[in-house]
Amino acid sequence: MYQSNFDEHVKPVLKKILLVFVLIIIALLVGQMIGFAIGGQNPFAVFLPSTWSHIINFLQ
Repeated sequence: MYQSNFDEHVKPVLKKILLVFVLIIIALLVGQMIGFAIGGQNPFAVFLPSTWSHIINFLQ
């Protein structure tokens, strides 16, 4: 009884939450790439660890 309730109601909600979370991550990465491209840098530099260490050092 409880398993069917989970399958019918909870599972679709969890799938939607996961989908929204993945779409948010993709939107953030694409936005960062666009920002780097507008700034005149290589858009794929977003994925370099040196870029993130520079950002973290700047924020401290």
